[in-house]
This record gives sequence, C-alpha cells and structure tokens, in this order.
Amino acid sequence: MSKYYTYMIRCEDNSLYTGITTDVKRRMTEHFTQTYKCAKYTRTHKAEYLAALWYSDSRVKASQLEYRIKRLTKAAKEKLISDNDKTLFGNKLDLNLYIRVNDLNEYKNNIV
Repeated sequence: MSKYYTYMIRCEDNSLYTGITTDVKRRMTEHFTQTYKCAKYTRTHKAEYLAALWYSDSRVKASQLEYRIKRLTKAAKEKLISDNDKTLFGNKLDLNLYIRVNDLNEYKNNIV
C-alpha cells in the first residue's frame, strides 16, 4: 500500500504552497528546481523550504487534508506548521488520521 503525503512549502515571499504526492523527494526537487513539472504557483513564487509534511494511507485522505489546509487563514496555517494544532479543522477533519513527519531533514538533504 502506498503512502500519500500532504505537504506545505514556504516560498521566498513567505507565502505557503500546499500539495500532495506519493514521492516527496521527487516532488520537492521539481518545486525547488522549478522544472516544468513544478506547480504554476512555485514557478512564480520560488520555493524556499519544506515547512510541514503529513502522510496517510489513501489519496482521498491526502486530498481532504490538502483541501482543508488551503481553506485555512494564513495565521491558522502558521499555527498548524508550528504546533500541529488538531483543533483548527473543527469537526470537518480528524487530524488524528494523519501522521506528521517531524524530521524533514531526509527530504531537505536530497533536493538538487
């Protein structure tokens, strides 16, 4: 069974980009090197670093988390990054269904 990841990237202008992937290393390389496969957003807002990462066991769950994160205010996104506040989504999403990856160094060190 594949793992599906939901991630948040901090951009140079301090904005945040949220997406999903099954291969974090590949996807980060695409964003950080601004290849044609990176998101339109990270082509115009240079990605600076991986700010947060969660994994789940299905694409549906990863997409649901992505959707909910994208609807948060910037302040709420910052709170989610800093302390993984499980109350931010109210009853719309159970953050306990997702595993937060705390050690992001594995992914930072492999970015070209």
